[in-house]
Order: sequence, then structure tokens, then C-alpha cells
Amino acid sequence: MDTNIIEKLNSIEKLIVEHQTMQKKVLNFNETCKYLELSQSHLYKLTSTGAIPHYKPNGKKIYFNRPELDQWLLRNKIESKDEIEQQAANFLISKGKIKL
Repeated sequence: MDTNIIEKLNSIEKLIVEHQTMQKKVLNFNETCKYLELSQSHLYKLTSTGAIPHYKPNGKKIYFNRPELDQWLLRNKIESKDEIEQQAANFLISKGKIKL
């Protein structure tokens, strides 16, 4: 029974640490790997090619702005069929092809 309690306490502690990390505005490299669910090698590749926004204040350690990461994650939106149809209808209305 004691080991069960210790395991539960350890899992609670891990969740608290993860929650605190996700509240931070600036993340280090390892925190970013966890946040984006990427391997270290893949994140290094993204930084070296300039594909992801990052900062190197002293030229060595890499840091990331969490709001910028969120914007990066949400780029290249794939629109739904309804959104595309609405855009097409708006285009036809604006060009005078269809009158309401």
C-alpha cells in the first residue's frame, strides 16, 4: 500500500511540474520538445533551418516564446468544406454574378 501511495504522489508531482512549465511564457529547449511533442533531433533540425521561431541570447542556449510556438503550430490552416463554399459564394456575390 505504501508503494501505491508513493507512486500516486510521484505522478501528482509530475503533473504539477508539467502544469507549471506550460504556464511559462519562455521555454527552454527540453520544455519545448515536450510542449510540441517533438524529438530533440527534429527540433534541432527546425531551429537550424530557421523553420521555427527561436532565440539565442548568448549564442548557445536556445529559447522559445510559447505564444510564437502556438502561432507556428496553427499556421497552414486547412479550411473546412463549409468555409470554402462560403468563400466561393461571397466571391460570386461580390463580383455580381449572383444576386440575392
